[in-house]
Amino acid sequence: MDQIAPHRARSLAEFAALAGKMFVPSEMAAAIASYRPRPTDLIISPYGKCGTTWLQQIFHTLRTGGDLDFDDISRVVPWIETAMVTGVDLEAPQKAAPRGYKSHLGYDRVPKGARYIVAFRDPKDAFVSMHHFMSGWFLEPGAVSLGEFALTWSSRVELGTDYWSHLKSWWAERDNPAVLLLSYEQMLADAAGTIRRVAAFCGLPLDQRLLQHTLERSSIGFMLEHKAKFDDLLMRTASERRCNLPPGSDSAKVRKGGSGAGRQELPSEVADALDAQWRTLIAPELGFADYAAFEQAVRTRTLQPASS
Repeated sequence: MDQIAPHRARSLAEFAALAGKMFVPSEMAAAIASYRPRPTDLIISPYGKCGTTWLQQIFHTLRTGGDLDFDDISRVVPWIETAMVTGVDLEAPQKAAPRGYKSHLGYDRVPKGARYIVAFRDPKDAFVSMHHFMSGWFLEPGAVSLGEFALTWSSRVELGTDYWSHLKSWWAERDNPAVLLLSYEQMLADAAGTIRRVAAFCGLPLDQRLLQHTLERSSIGFMLEHKAKFDDLLMRTASERRCNLPPGSDSAKVRKGGSGAGRQELPSEVADALDAQWRTLIAPELGFADYAAFEQAVRTRTLQPASS
């Protein structure tokens, strides 16, 4: 029988089948169990497309002074739940202290005993960014519309891995001294303040020279110039093997940054449906009428004077 040529998903059903080959519950559980948290460890755990890679680069630059000797940021700041898929040893020595890890888990599922940074982002922007990220890698470009993707991606509440559950689980930890909550929008508005907060939270020394260096190396321009280091090489290689995807897909996680793409790119009826989901799933429990009100609360909590 002829081997099927490498190909990408042309429907959401095909996409779900491919994702199932990458995110196997037993493998994820084994990966999480293989990690032994230390009190000084940092776990960067936003929801997908909410600033994870950006925070990995900020953290790694701060702890190393600007190391770029890596082919994938997730090789030096490993993704906990995919360790079995990528063959990464979570207990292997890291380039510098403190140890750092990536995750997308909510607080209810993340390994306990470390320190955590989570950035929230407008769900519309996050879903738009995720669609762009998957198109040309797991999804054949143009095969699944942005609106269809966003509505399906936002409605996976029964799995417990959805945007809404993640947000609620981490907001409940807002007074936990081992948790630093940020917003993507505030990170954009005050990159220097974000770097100061991350350094202080991690106990990393920061002078003006390292601040400027970190600002440069975590900027959208710099990360686009070096985007091969931020294109999920480990997961892309595994996906080509497991899912028969075309080699060399576009899996770049750095695209253009910014905020507001949700309102600009989503069909109005889809944006309205996402607003309705917020009013149903978030507003009654947390008391915030919309994401803007929630983001302002996050921002207010982080607007304490940061050390210079």
